[in-house]
Amino acid sequence: MTTEMSPESEATQPPRHAGGSESPMFSSTASKVTSVLGWMSIVAIGALLTLGLLISPPEVSQGESVRLFYIHVPSAIVCLYIAFSITLVGSIIYLRNQSVFWDLVAGASAEVGVLFLAFTLATGMLWGKPTWGTYWTWDPRLTSTAVSFILYLGYLAVRRLDMDPVARSRRAAVLGIVSFANLIIIRFSVQWWRSLHQGATIDPRDTQLDDSMLASFFLGLVAMTLTFAWLVVHRFRVAWLEHQLEASQLETAIAERTAAAGPSTGLAPGGA
Repeated sequence: MTTEMSPESEATQPPRHAGGSESPMFSSTASKVTSVLGWMSIVAIGALLTLGLLISPPEVSQGESVRLFYIHVPSAIVCLYIAFSITLVGSIIYLRNQSVFWDLVAGASAEVGVLFLAFTLATGMLWGKPTWGTYWTWDPRLTSTAVSFILYLGYLAVRRLDMDPVARSRRAAVLGIVSFANLIIIRFSVQWWRSLHQGATIDPRDTQLDDSMLASFFLGLVAMTLTFAWLVVHRFRVAWLEHQLEASQLETAIAERTAAAGPSTGLAPGGA
């Protein structure tokens, strides 16, 4: 007798091998996908270093510090517009469907996104010293970005709480949705308040970069996106392996507890 799975239940099932078996899903975090992404990331980063450091000229007002722009802005775009958007979508789907798959995708994307956000803050501070004369100022863009960094660290902390997995995932999903609202503040902070931080450098109507600078920026965006995707796939596979191990340990504990309790006699109290 065969049974049909609903799309919702399929989402929470371990992905299957080509042969159709469900267990194990995989025994390591490496795959053809991660191999391809890894090599593409290495090539893109190598090309970025060559073009950004050796070929593109210094900027008129910023000088050599403009080279930080080629990694600072792409890393900001990747974490704020890609990583945390995936966390938002994964959190919403989890609350609707209780999909373990999307819960783990949301967590993996947030974890890598926080790493990229820390890199964004660090490169921004290095750029700020020669440009503004200080590593840090409580500028609206910088302050709101730091707030997001704290919020998503809190999100990751909630995911590590020692409590019921379902309740933990629900709380994390709610926080993942709420934290996304601050990204809107980051996006429009320069327009809403007087800010030291410059506005959009890449403006289709009037770009401030010459051809080699513009090429370096887009190459940096490609390199950061590929690196992000590579890390997220690895982190997701680690998280799924941890989930499988936790589920296996729970099943073993239940079986041992059932065996220790002994078989039920099925007799009513006072029966013969």
